[in-house]
This record gives sequence, C-alpha cells and structure tokens, in this order.
Amino acid sequence: MRIVELASVDGYIAFDLDCPTSAGGTRLAPDATRGEAGLLARAMTYKLALLGERIGGAKAVLRAGPEDRAAVLDRYCQEITPLVEKGGFVTASDLGTHTRDFASLPGHRTDSVMHQEVDGELVDTMVTGLGVVVAAETALGGLAGRTFAVEGFGKVGGAVVREAARRGARLVALSTLHGCVADPGGLDVAALEELRAEHGDACVNLLGLPVRPAETLYEVTADVLVPGARTGTLTAERAAGVRARVIAPAANVPYTGAGLRILTERDVTTLADFVCGAGAAIGYLTERAGRVPDAASARDLVEERIGRFTGLALAHPGGPFAGSCALAEEFLATWRDPADLADGPPLAPEPGR
Repeated sequence: MRIVELASVDGYIAFDLDCPTSAGGTRLAPDATRGEAGLLARAMTYKLALLGERIGGAKAVLRAGPEDRAAVLDRYCQEITPLVEKGGFVTASDLGTHTRDFASLPGHRTDSVMHQEVDGELVDTMVTGLGVVVAAETALGGLAGRTFAVEGFGKVGGAVVREAARRGARLVALSTLHGCVADPGGLDVAALEELRAEHGDACVNLLGLPVRPAETLYEVTADVLVPGARTGTLTAERAAGVRARVIAPAANVPYTGAGLRILTERDVTTLADFVCGAGAAIGYLTERAGRVPDAASARDLVEERIGRFTGLALAHPGGPFAGSCALAEEFLATWRDPADLADGPPLAPEPGR
C-alpha cells in the first residue's frame, strides 16, 4: 500500500498495489482520513479482481467543506492531470463528488453512456443502485413484498430505493443525517422524492412520523438492510442489534472484522460491498471495451454479472462475504504475490483500534 499526500489540497491518494494502472473514485468530506483512503483502495482491488481486471485499487480522499469544494476539486484535478495522462490513475465520482467535477481531466468523455441521464438520473448512479438491489434479490430469491431499511437518500441511496420499489419491495425505514423514520406499512417513496428535492436530508422531518437517531436504522426489522454511509459502521456492538435478514451494502467497507463475525454467527446474510457496489465499475470497464452501447445494455450487464457473482458467493460454506473474497483472491493469485495482500480483505478496524 502506498499513500501519497496531495500537494495542492488537503488529502491523499492511496494505491493498493504497485502496478502500472490503478483505479478508484475520489471522495470529498470534511473528515476524510488517510486510513479511510487505504481501506477503500483495498476494496477497489477486490472489486476489480472480481471483474477480472489486472488493475490495482486506488482511492482519493479530499478534506473540504461545501463552501470550498469547487476550488479544491479544481486544484485537485490540475494536480492529478499528469498522472491521469500517463494512465497511472483512473478516477470517477464517489461520496461528495459528481461526474461533472472531473470534466477537465484527460479522457473525460461527454458522450459516455455512463454519464447520460435517464429520467433525470445518471446511468452510473442508476446501475450502482441496481447492483445493490440485484444482490439482495438474488440472496432472497425475489423482492415482491420484501422490506428494505436504507441508510442515506442521496445519489446511491435514492437509486436503491427506486429500484427496490420497481421490483415490488417496500421501504420501511430511511435515515439521513437528520435522523431515522420508520413505518412497517411502508414509507411513501414518491412523497419522499418530492421532499428530498426541496428540503434535502431534512426530508425525514416532514413526513409526520417520529424522527429517531439515525443509527437506529440498524435495529429496524427488515428483510434487507442497506448501509450507505462511511466505513466501519457495522461494528461488533451494532452487529449484535441488527434485525435484518440480509445486509446489502451501498457503502464501501461497512463491516469491521468483529462485526462481520457476529453477523455470520447470527446467520445474517452478509453480502460483500465490493460486489453489491460494482455496478458503475462494470459499466465503465465494459464501455471502455466497446460493449455498452446504451443505458439498457448497461443495466442488463450489471444485473447479469452481479446476480451471478452473488449466486456463486452464496454457495460458499463460510458465507457470501467469504465467498466473494475467495472469488477475488483466486483471480489476484494469477498475477500478484500473496504477500501483496498480507493485510487481508477490506474490513475496517473496530473503533479505537
């Protein structure tokens, strides 16, 4: 693992493997950390390996608030341009950033299928949410009448909610930075969309329902829990209180090692974040190879591949997270020394460690 401190902005780029090309998103948050960058880069290595790509995982994290984001992203793009030109770093949007933020980088394609909008939603966001939902659907054998508890109602969280509703699922709990609302009978997704457009994350305050602390989402009874925040949210303590049957992460590296063990012991189906969240990577990589002519093709490809990867992982005796790691590590062994991955799969440390 090599972590480079950026010169023009407050932030880092983590390169998980020493190889000619590394790829991963750029995250912007006021409290982003060097350690977070490393965890996310390792998760990208596993995601790319699952997809059969001989590319190292990377991740950039930038520390900035909303008032500084435009200037920070402009300086960042100028700084990484030489690296992007050489093919050493391929990046895209992540938490706190958007596709348009990288328009000045070499190779940015305005005609990209993944940058197009369908019904007001970017294709790269749409297929990311699609992947999460397809993984959950594969684990449950169908979504008609199933219930979802979703953390976050931004780009990806919104895409997950919409896709789950299309497949007959019911949203029974939603959390944002303002808190958590829950209704076993189902939340009104259309009303939430309208409130979100006007009031942002404060939408949860306007439904006429009790608003509880955001973290109570993890204790809601549901078929599917979708963690959608930062790394390491499923700690040992929180895992002990989870009441969902399936965890389908929209966030990267949500499990700590201890949290994953407790969930597995409790027979909660723990899907891997680097599988559930692979939709955009699948779309971009196959578009680059000339095999995604339109949005419908991207959706079909993501559905087929994530459904297949999830099915294979579910058959593993150690559970689907272990199964997904085994699939990725089998490919990594064809071109990397095992010592390169001595730190193990992408799992966050317990708080305070």
